[in-house]
Amino acid sequence: MKTFTRHKRASFDFELGKEYEAGIALRGFEVKAIRRGGAKLEGAHVVVRGGEAFLMGAEVPPFQPSNTPPDYDPGRARRLLLSKKEIQEIAALEARKGYTLIPTRLYEKNGKIKLAFASARGKKKYDKREALKKKEMAREAARALKRGTW
Repeated sequence: MKTFTRHKRASFDFELGKEYEAGIALRGFEVKAIRRGGAKLEGAHVVVRGGEAFLMGAEVPPFQPSNTPPDYDPGRARRLLLSKKEIQEIAALEARKGYTLIPTRLYEKNGKIKLAFASARGKKKYDKREALKKKEMAREAARALKRGTW
């Protein structure tokens, strides 16, 4: 599986829960742009409207701006390809207070572009500080082991 883009701050800004996988309805030139690595997932989220799931706020710039249709919107809502059971499950998650669905990465599986997204709850500032402290302590321990001063 080749990963095209990932949401690097997702695990820092959110407590990630269950992860889901979905296909995305894309246009041909969007597929080319994503495979080139041009998509951005920062600030994007998944919503359920009218029994369908959509990826909102993801940026997919045109592959070749001169060959892109004039009415193309890089930030348009893209439909996610999920079963009805999965849509009902994520709709229930989305309805819970304080939870949202955050995309974590775009990748290729069996020649198809897939989106991985997770149920997430926002972290407080002190939680983020705690995560940074743990990360720094692990880094220090690794350095000490490498130097042999442990």
